[in-house]
Amino acid sequence: MKEIIKGILGGKTFSTIVIVLMLVMLGFAVIQCIRYFFKAPLTEYCTVMMEGEYSVDGGEWKKIDPKVPISDHFHKIVFRGTPVIEALAYNNMTISSQNVWYTLKAGDEVLLEYRYIEYEIEDAKPAPSELMKNTPGYWIITDDFMDYPDEVMNGEKELTLEVEYPYEMATQSFSDCFGVSLSVTDSVYWLFFFEALPSVLLFVLVCFFGLFFFPVSGFILGRVNYRYLAFGVLCFFWGLYMILQNISGYLNLWITDPVVCMMVVKLTGYMFITSVFLYLKSNMQKFITRAVANITTLLFFLTLVSVLALHLTNTADLIVTEPSVFVVIAICAVLMIVLLCAEIPGNRNALVFLISWTPLLLTLMLDVIDLYVHLPGSYLFNYGLAVTMGYQIVRLIVDLRKQYLETIRYQKMQKELYEAKVSVMVSQIQPHFMYNALSSIAMMCTLDPEVAQEATVTFADYLRGNMDSLKQTAPVPFTMELEHLKKYLYIEKLRFAELLNVEYDIQATDFKLPLLSIQPLVENAVKHGVGMKEDGGTVTIATKKTDTAYEVVISDDGVGFDTEAHRPDDGRSHIGMENTKKRLHDMCGGKVIITSVIGKGTTATVILPKEGQNHENTVRG
Repeated sequence: MKEIIKGILGGKTFSTIVIVLMLVMLGFAVIQCIRYFFKAPLTEYCTVMMEGEYSVDGGEWKKIDPKVPISDHFHKIVFRGTPVIEALAYNNMTISSQNVWYTLKAGDEVLLEYRYIEYEIEDAKPAPSELMKNTPGYWIITDDFMDYPDEVMNGEKELTLEVEYPYEMATQSFSDCFGVSLSVTDSVYWLFFFEALPSVLLFVLVCFFGLFFFPVSGFILGRVNYRYLAFGVLCFFWGLYMILQNISGYLNLWITDPVVCMMVVKLTGYMFITSVFLYLKSNMQKFITRAVANITTLLFFLTLVSVLALHLTNTADLIVTEPSVFVVIAICAVLMIVLLCAEIPGNRNALVFLISWTPLLLTLMLDVIDLYVHLPGSYLFNYGLAVTMGYQIVRLIVDLRKQYLETIRYQKMQKELYEAKVSVMVSQIQPHFMYNALSSIAMMCTLDPEVAQEATVTFADYLRGNMDSLKQTAPVPFTMELEHLKKYLYIEKLRFAELLNVEYDIQATDFKLPLLSIQPLVENAVKHGVGMKEDGGTVTIATKKTDTAYEVVISDDGVGFDTEAHRPDDGRSHIGMENTKKRLHDMCGGKVIITSVIGKGTTATVILPKEGQNHENTVRG
């Protein structure tokens, strides 16, 4: 999984986007093929199983078209007529209903009924719920036509179907609440396989994507990223929400209590909204906006706890409290939009992010209006949600890829810095340097034992400082670097004696720089400057502070060199110098300026911007 994610993040942006879009399009194409080119074996779909007419809420009678969904919104809808001709070829009828009671009669005889009834027969079918008697929930039932009277199936007796929505609030369209399928055998599982399973499998992948891709991606970047985790949670609940939307008509096959079926679907939708608020909050950067977003999300969560408590105590079910929850969602959504707008000044990404949620907000408003105005379409929310989530996924993958490549670049830079420090350390403890230092100390053991003892301790401290530099990744105070330089110059002084003079002009010490970044410059001044001069010379180390930077100046009055001439690649000092320049630039934004005059000496000036001192722990590109 980790390698797959690395492969996606490490690829080109365009290729990544194309792969994601192709997978999504392929998934939906497979779904459409299964739905439109295949059908459940020996099964027929219809709005209701009769031909005739229907009336909505006592209004005028309209003709029934069994093949066309009924988009009317209703509180009570009555159908009357005779069984469809296709019904004669089938044995079973499966009815799937959501939040409605219904009764099917032949004359005065009740053929099929779903409503809360106190059964007195011991072995009778149990009621949907013993507590919530006014809550229909989600119900699915298969009835055998063979039990119906012959005059009913032959069309000699009129059928009447009454469907009642028991709540005062606006309902969904009829076909969203009630559906009928005819089959030769009890093939409700075939219906599920062909109608719902393809979408379920697709959104199971979305859930998996949310659970693993973004969290693992955050870990690959080397840290826990709250925004990626929040989007992973959002992706998971989006997939779960869409799964339950697709199987809501079949949920009663596995959860026998219709009220629990309804509760599971509603709570999943509410958890999805909660995850949206959490994700929106994760994209806020200002302290005040994040604080208000936290309060807003907590307010919505407390609302969910309240309505769930009302549901479980049989005070008001989740359908009754749904309008109140929608009001809270609207208030919280407006607050979140206002907070995102407050993020826009100085943050162009906040504006783009806000605009990306427009399809979701627009379709949501249209679905709310549809409850009262009855627009031609319904459930536009799912389409707007798909567009918005698709954009968010692509956006996050592109963002992850950028950060992943930046992390790779940072790790590469850290490796180069480590190698540079090793190079500097090795350059300071090359065999000839160690031999010279030990020879000088050995000589002092005879001439001046006390000096020899001090030199031995100083040399040991110097070697320890070089080894410790391998563990140091951040800039260090200049005073630490200066102490290390003094140890190096002390050892070189033993060797060169009166031929090497060292002077210090330290006017500023309140700044930081990479460890061992000045030493290669001092080494060049000693070895290739005064060390090449017959009568020796002086090395001066000075520091000063300007309005915009700190400067470290290493100068010598040695032999000098032509800065324009090609320098031989001796694999030692010049490589160390290039590493020093790179470390100073990457860690502090500094630079090195070298000037030299043949016969007069060389000056190396290290310039460290004050701005870089405020971000000394960051690596600059």
